Amino acid sequence: MLKVAITGNIASGKSQVEKIISEKYPVYDTDKIAHKILENLKDFYGYDVFTDGKIDRKKLGELVFLNPDLKKKLEKIIHPQVKQEILKIFEQNQPIVFISVPLLFETGFDKLFDRIIFVSADSNIRLERLMKRNNFTKEEALRRIQSQGAEEEKIQKSDFVIYNNLTLTDLKTQTDLVLNNISGIINS
Repeated sequence: MLKVAITGNIASGKSQVEKIISEKYPVYDTDKIAHKILENLKDFYGYDVFTDGKIDRKKLGELVFLNPDLKKKLEKIIHPQVKQEILKIFEQNQPIVFISVPLLFETGFDKLFDRIIFVSADSNIRLERLMKRNNFTKEEALRRIQSQGAEEEKIQKSDFVIYNNLTLTDLKTQTDLVLNNISGIINS
């Protein structure tokens, strides 16, 4: 089995790349896995992060991005469980598996994969996307962007880089080229 991670910093376009890849292969998303884990945290250290019985990601995000210690505590709960779910996916009998892992390098999960696809976008584009997508102020968006590591280091650790600064057509073309390259690895 060839294990391929899809990653990239916030608002880089990982979701779009996932959609393109999912037209040909199944793609698993660790964000969705983490959200299920979060739903089970009915009492997160006494903080009210639920609205109508569901996790309020905006409330949680505001809470943890303003409190680094709390963020670390939450990560200690979630990351081991996410890793267990990734390992379960690897137990399936498939020739190739794609898993989207936004915090791939930060968690050390990069060591679990054979190949890494990094989705990159210029920081000004990511800032604009994040402000528009999440209705964040510039300060909120910058705080999220700055909480992740530098793209340059992550690009150096990746096998493939898809630059998402232009059009959706360009993104699809780049993604298809990466998939063709990966198909060559499987078939060799």
